[in-house]
Amino acid sequence: MTRRCNWRDCQAWKDEGLEFSTTSNEACKLYDAALTQIVGFYQDKSMGGMDQTFKGLKEADPEFVMGHILTTGLTLCSVSIDIKKDEQLQKSLDYLVTLKEKPTTTHRETKHIEAVQVLADGYMSKAANIWEDLLVDYPTDLLALKLAQINYYYLGQSIPMRDSIARVFPHWKPSTPLYGYLYGMHAFGLEESGMYAEAEIAANKGLAINPNDCWSSHANAHCFEMTGRHDNGIQFMTETENDWKICDGLADHIYWHLALYYVEIGNYSKALDIYDSEILPRCLNSTYTVHAASLLYRLEFEGVKVGKERWQQLYETGEPSHFKHLLVYNDLHYVMAALRSEHQDVAKAQINSIREFIRDRCGDQCDVMKEVGLPVCEALVAYENGEYAQAVDLLNPVRYKFVNMGASNAQRDEFQQLFIHAAINSPEKHHKRLARSLLLERKALRENTPLTDRLTDRLLAMNIDD
Repeated sequence: MTRRCNWRDCQAWKDEGLEFSTTSNEACKLYDAALTQIVGFYQDKSMGGMDQTFKGLKEADPEFVMGHILTTGLTLCSVSIDIKKDEQLQKSLDYLVTLKEKPTTTHRETKHIEAVQVLADGYMSKAANIWEDLLVDYPTDLLALKLAQINYYYLGQSIPMRDSIARVFPHWKPSTPLYGYLYGMHAFGLEESGMYAEAEIAANKGLAINPNDCWSSHANAHCFEMTGRHDNGIQFMTETENDWKICDGLADHIYWHLALYYVEIGNYSKALDIYDSEILPRCLNSTYTVHAASLLYRLEFEGVKVGKERWQQLYETGEPSHFKHLLVYNDLHYVMAALRSEHQDVAKAQINSIREFIRDRCGDQCDVMKEVGLPVCEALVAYENGEYAQAVDLLNPVRYKFVNMGASNAQRDEFQQLFIHAAINSPEKHHKRLARSLLLERKALRENTPLTDRLTDRLLAMNIDD
């Protein structure tokens, strides 16, 4: 992997129209190093990884405003720490707010702080709007661009994700450091908006500049999935594996995509091999269990017996996050793991905690949890208990709101599959006919989908019109 090492100092940033209030060249250079690792999803060992880069950045200038914005904003965007319950994160935010009052703090830095404050209050969409407003005046501010993108992703807002990049692209020069990463970011927004051909072109431009741009590889993975080119996806991902697997922050998710291709074509043993050898070890290292739970759930839809032991491992690994309620999409998988590992009492406690979260908190995730997350959680429980008709009745009114749960179209598809399986298994003939309608709809969107064909064949064998 070719890594950057010529980091920008104060003057270099100023020349790009991004003036910092700090006078520390070392702080500016370390900020550049941190930003590079963030957009590249990798740990630069020569810098000691992200943690050491962040530490050095603060040591170089303890009052470095953009440094505090980067670390606090990124921590909030990690949706792993609840600021309402974490004293250290709250102190970091409080200190950042005091920096806003410094006379040397720039207009750009002030706007960043305002966005981070709003984000801390739970309003992801409002924070993204502030970052977008900042980008009107400072279109090459990659941190603002990246943080806005992250929050669009969490809210399932594919059109803003796409257009955010399109608006700033003309202001960037190919010679500007990190320019190539814009292609992968744009490609993902294009793909999530259904513009698959354009997305592939953009992703391949990003990879031509930097073969290790794993976000571009990731965008291509989505394109192959959504256009039903599973064999092409397998070929691409395996041929480029050495390019993207070194990106620690995204490799587990890209392996998840590779496994999905094998699930689709019915090679379940290969998908499970990828789970055991690549996804699970990374999951245990990061304690992020969502991708792993998603894959196991899909395999069980296909009739694969993955075993209680695998679910128990995920349940125990993800346990510290079970009651944080920071992202609806994640919470669904924590409930899922509790149910499949036969901790029904914990799943019940999780759902009760979710109800308290809806009652006591505010913000975008709270709204989405009330509107979509809670009924989907209840549907998971109903499905687990064999109450398929109830699961259908819970999912049907919110199916077009799944997008609000965030993540990608490919990720949310497991809940469409849950809906279909519940309808097929329901004792009500009307639900089985609904399943047929859903499968016809699915086939119209993606013609080459063996998974859909298998479900259709299963349904046809039931003689639902008799």
